Amino acid sequence: MQTISEVTKNYPVSTRMLRYYEQIGLLKSVKKEGYAYRTYEESSLVRLEQILVLRKLRIPLKEIQRILQSDESRIALAVFQEKIYELSSEMTALSVIHNVLQNLVDQLKLHAEVKLNPGVWMDKTLLQIVEALPLSKSNLKEDLSMNDLIKADQHLSTLKDVRIVYLPPSPVASIQVIGKSPEYETGMELQKFMMDTKLAQLKPDLRHYGFNHPNGVQPDGSDHGYERWVTIPDDLEVREPFVKKHFTGGLYAAHMIPMGNFEEWGWLTEWVEHHEEYEPNWGDPDCMYGSKEEHLNYINQYHLSNEEIDKVVQLDLLLPIKSKLNR
Repeated sequence: MQTISEVTKNYPVSTRMLRYYEQIGLLKSVKKEGYAYRTYEESSLVRLEQILVLRKLRIPLKEIQRILQSDESRIALAVFQEKIYELSSEMTALSVIHNVLQNLVDQLKLHAEVKLNPGVWMDKTLLQIVEALPLSKSNLKEDLSMNDLIKADQHLSTLKDVRIVYLPPSPVASIQVIGKSPEYETGMELQKFMMDTKLAQLKPDLRHYGFNHPNGVQPDGSDHGYERWVTIPDDLEVREPFVKKHFTGGLYAAHMIPMGNFEEWGWLTEWVEHHEEYEPNWGDPDCMYGSKEEHLNYINQYHLSNEEIDKVVQLDLLLPIKSKLNR
């Protein structure tokens, strides 16, 4: 039996991920009578190890659910075969790209002392080969570098799609809940607020943010806090349980994930901490140090149930940053 704190120390998983795995039915915890802490039995820890192994093999959470919630081996077989197909396609594409780049290097070395002439490396045969390659990233969500491969046992990927964005200041309607499922409770309250105020019509450019508050695990090992904001018009007054606040805005590093990939918070933090131009601009430690999760396209999803939203929602992980030049 291990408490939620012990699990996060013994396994590469955050409390947020553990709660999400429970929310979607992948993992179970128990609270024994007379014992204050929520615990995980041996069977749950074995299930957690299976989840972590499959995640490292780049199996999406939806497919992991299919595998672990079925006792039919054909389900796992089908998922693994599809992943092998994706990897094979990726390996083929990478091999072609490698050969094309090597050809370009060889051609340019022969003409290194003269002015660059696109005709040297833009010949018809080469263009035909490149034309068959996809313009965007490959089937794999993560874009691997050689350094990532060396560190494969430590990281699933490196981030290549981080954007630097400016979030404008805005008044917000805020709601905070502390309990066993504050994400669900605040989501339901926000949905009701949207409908009661007809906010989608009043502010069609609304934005929806969320973050842990207070951050971390409560003493009993289960309760935690979550706060949601939705931007509102300046003159809109709000009623309890909502509170009107002012978001100061600022500069953020943004990285988009599907719902559930919260482990990528660690990757985004590492990306910022190693950036040449920017560094973290940490805020209140009780509010995820100023970091936020923006629910994208919420204006077209707020009328759905929480379960339906979780299936389609995409989040921007937003980490506050500042320029190193302003030190």
